[in-house]
This record gives sequence, structure tokens and C-alpha cells, in this order.
Amino acid sequence: MPDSRSDPAALRFLIGHDLRVSREKAGMKQAEAAKILGCNQPKINYLETGKTQQKPDETTALLRAYGADVEHIDRIASLAGKADQNTWWAPFSDVLPDWFRTFVGLEGLATNQFVYRSKTIPGQMQTPRYASTLLEASLQIALMDAPQVVASRMARQRLNDERNPLGLRAVIEEAVLDRPVGGPPVMREQLQHLLDLMRLDNVELHVMPTSVAVHDGLDDEFMLLDFDAAQSIGYLEHAAGALYVQDQDQVRLYRMMADRLCSVALSPSESADLIAARIANLQA
Repeated sequence: MPDSRSDPAALRFLIGHDLRVSREKAGMKQAEAAKILGCNQPKINYLETGKTQQKPDETTALLRAYGADVEHIDRIASLAGKADQNTWWAPFSDVLPDWFRTFVGLEGLATNQFVYRSKTIPGQMQTPRYASTLLEASLQIALMDAPQVVASRMARQRLNDERNPLGLRAVIEEAVLDRPVGGPPVMREQLQHLLDLMRLDNVELHVMPTSVAVHDGLDDEFMLLDFDAAQSIGYLEHAAGALYVQDQDQVRLYRMMADRLCSVALSPSESADLIAARIANLQA
């Protein structure tokens, strides 16, 4: 995981989740785990919830006792060794809600992301003018804070990052292309930006035709984040917060949904043709 996107809270979140899953898989209680470190049960709880920093030697001792393999132990211990670095998004902390900071940190550590959006372009693919227009009418963002929020959204984008590009697979509804956010000039720029990003090897975009009446995304928008050294998580956002899906059976269900969405949506080349046609209509 790249040091340039370091986030101590996000790392503690991932490490703690792994420790809890590994302990439960081993059939051990927190009180039993506490004996391994010679500490009390609340400390194990703090380690597993990420409320306190996990030290490499502590994670190694616990995972060994849980029967984890050597490579897995080394990966998690390596993450623990990075958990005291500075937070990359600190310049934007004043405009990021507390509940959203965890996601920003996790997204920065992720290697791959799947996202399904039914109403707007995914954040990783938005242009500054498109993002600014969305935020101008938001009840959640003060108008005076909108420029800084836009700046933070642009800073999160890693699709063109030469050192550590984010792998993105996305499905958007066809209606997203027709929502005139900011009017024709803004939409032309945004749609052309989508076409430019789709030429990247790490970007795969599918458009879900309105003619597909029923599919797995109708219940809600969702996202999946994958990491090199930690287990994948699901992410569902609502108006006042977010839900993290950490149970791996549920994560596998969402991954199956992601695959099914891609299979019934237009292919990337068909999607590019549809987007190009929308641009032509806007220029007519």
C-alpha cells in the first residue's frame, strides 16, 4: 500500500478487521486472545476496532496463535508498521465529515474499486465543474466550503496516477448521461472526460441501458474496495453516514452482483459509443 496515501485510521480499521476475523476463524474468544499478549480483554477489543494502534509484534503474536500462514502474518505486520504515518488528506479535514474520513482513507489505500451509480458519475471520474455543480445545491455542504470539497474530491482521484493507479470497474445507469448537470458545456466536458479515462488500461466503464428493466443494482448503489494486504470490504453510503460490509460472505455476494451487473450492461466499447453519441447530441 502506497505511503503517499497513508492514513493511520484507515490502516487501523483494516488491521483490526483482520485480527477479529482471524480470531473468530480460530474459534477463540477475546479473553483467550488477551492471554496471548498478557493484557486485558478491553485492549483486544480496542485492537480489533482500530481504536488503538496495533504494533507489529502484537499482530504477529496474535495471528500466529490464530494459525494464520506466514505470508499473511508478514503482510499484516507490515501494515501495522506503517500505521504511524501522517494522514494524506489532512489539508481537507475541515470539510470532510467524520463518517466520510474513514472511507477517504480506505479508498486511498485500495488497489481496486468497483462502483455502481444510478444518479451521478462516480467521484473518481468527475471533472471539477461537474463536481462543483453537484455540490452547489447540496444540503450537506456549506456553499463557502464547496471549493475545498471539490479540491478534496480531485485529490482523491488516482486513475491517472503514474505511481499507483487505482483499478476502477464501474457501472452507471444510462440516465446518468442524460442528467444535465451544469448544462451542455459541463456535460460535454464530463462525458469527454469519461471517454478519455476509458482509454486507460486500469479503467472499465459499463453503461446500464434503461431497457434493462430489472437488475441487481435496483435496490441500492454500492461499492467494493480491494487491497493488496487486507480483506476486501463493501461500502454503502446514505445521506448521513455509511455502512461498511466486512463479512466476507456478504462481500462475495456483492462481488457476484458486480459481475452480474457488468454482464447485463453494455460492454466498454458499446458504452463508449453511447457516450460519444450523447456528446454529438449536445454539440448539435
